[in-house]
Amino acid sequence: MNDVTTIDPGRDDGLRTLGHISYALHAVVAVGAVLPGFQPGVVLLVVAFILDLVKRADAAGTWQESHFSWRIRSVLWAAGLYLVTSPLWAFFLLPGWIAWTAISIWFLYRVVRGWLALNERRAMPA
Repeated sequence: MNDVTTIDPGRDDGLRTLGHISYALHAVVAVGAVLPGFQPGVVLLVVAFILDLVKRADAAGTWQESHFSWRIRSVLWAAGLYLVTSPLWAFFLLPGWIAWTAISIWFLYRVVRGWLALNERRAMPA
């Protein structure tokens, strides 16, 4: 997103704080998905997802809008990939584990990449 609207610093800081909270919740879930035995639950992810959906309009026209879209797309893609690969668990344990590990690593990558860009006040690609 190259065309961005300038917003007041207080609103910008509030949206960045919200972004940090959302990325932190995503990160806890992403790390939990990669580390065996550490499952914080999808509740945190659902909270972050709803937060992003509700507050996305507040960031409309700003560089931060891309971060809301990035996080929402990441969750939707991961959920879709988990759903599509879930039958592998029923028939073949190892392929299911490999698929879900790969999806979890990809999700963690998306969270880290987005969070680093937020820290640098950079928009995410469309």
